[in-house]
Amino acid sequence: MEVTIKEEARAEIKIWNYVFGYAKIVVVKCAIELGIADVIENYGSPMPLSELATALRCEPSRLHRIMRFMVHDRIFKQEPINQHTVGFSSTPLSRCLIKGGEKSMAAFILLMSSPNCLAPWHSLSARVLETGNNISPFEVANGKDLWSYAEANPDFRELFNNPMDCDARLTVQATIEGCPEVFDRVESLVDVGGCNGTALSLLVKAFPWIRGINFDLPHAVAVAPKSDSIENVEGDMFMSIPNADAAFLMWVLHDWDDEECIKILKKCREAIPEDKGKVIIVEAVLEEDKEGDELGVARLMLDTATMVITNKGRERTLKEWSYVLRQSGFTRFNVKPIRAVQSVIEAYP
Repeated sequence: MEVTIKEEARAEIKIWNYVFGYAKIVVVKCAIELGIADVIENYGSPMPLSELATALRCEPSRLHRIMRFMVHDRIFKQEPINQHTVGFSSTPLSRCLIKGGEKSMAAFILLMSSPNCLAPWHSLSARVLETGNNISPFEVANGKDLWSYAEANPDFRELFNNPMDCDARLTVQATIEGCPEVFDRVESLVDVGGCNGTALSLLVKAFPWIRGINFDLPHAVAVAPKSDSIENVEGDMFMSIPNADAAFLMWVLHDWDDEECIKILKKCREAIPEDKGKVIIVEAVLEEDKEGDELGVARLMLDTATMVITNKGRERTLKEWSYVLRQSGFTRFNVKPIRAVQSVIEAYP
């Protein structure tokens, strides 16, 4: 096929975006660390550069260059204040950078732009070349696998747990709003790998008839708050899972290969009633044939990230989910999209 001049020109433009692709995450990280989104949101009206620089104690000309980049990327917008002055205003995107904000993704960006998570990407090509090697680039860069490193380094553990809580709040809310019927007639729910119980507490609050069981390893359950409606139970999901009407797994199975997923799902199947039980899985479902879908691109990037950061993790296509579910003894399942990078999968014995 003949390549047109226009296609060559587009390729030349796009390659420059790859050359400086890292600049986006670095600039956004800079904005989070400085608290730019917080200050502009609290100001309440378009904020002049001079006042923003004073509030942040920043050098004005350098701050201007950072703001110019983010305005061009539509993170913030510029609005006239008077005939001679413009100011910076918040956008839905900038509100995702507010620390502790209701829909904040700041904790995710700080994790993925940290030296511990950036350095492993330099070993991606080695991971792809070395067949049969289950040592992750994260382990190559940091000397331990993700879980061992987090357990040995409290500062990194906190950096890692913060975005997990952030995702739990956003994704559980999307699940409640997008498919509340999933929890109809579920009187007891075990959150497998529930960590500190954030996701389960939100579900029990939304569906107060549910008795919750927060199930995880001892060090994870130890930090979970006590609640009348949630029982914290220590254990290993590869050994046994507490009985309940339904098992809930959110961002657990993507950390493991097929064989280990099947082991976990078989334990879930043993824990639920044969007649009315089900497993509720909240994970990404890849759609490889959809081009131009921004959420689809995010899922593919997430899959690459799991290859870099975990030893055996992966995101799965619908066909791959069907394989692990059927190998685990589930006879049917359905997938429900929600307003998130994940979908909700209901699997039945």
